[in-house]
Amino acid sequence: MGKKTCWGIIFVTIAINVVMLQWTVEAWLGREYEITLVYSGVAVVSAFIAFFTLLQWRKLEYKTGTEKKPDASGQSGETDQAV
Repeated sequence: MGKKTCWGIIFVTIAINVVMLQWTVEAWLGREYEITLVYSGVAVVSAFIAFFTLLQWRKLEYKTGTEKKPDASGQSGETDQAV
């Protein structure tokens, strides 16, 4: 999974959360209390997916230790070691 895929998943899950919040409020004000639990559950699952995707993106973004540095001739030769 690439960085752009991670951002796509994060944006979609946040959009789902916004919609679920709106639907939950409407269900609550319409006194449809049994539906609020379903919408809240979907929002919680969506939030967890966004959080774990953010952790995956952070892992990809700040990955160190395996990148090769180009030497003076422009060819990649040595490996950058993590400290």
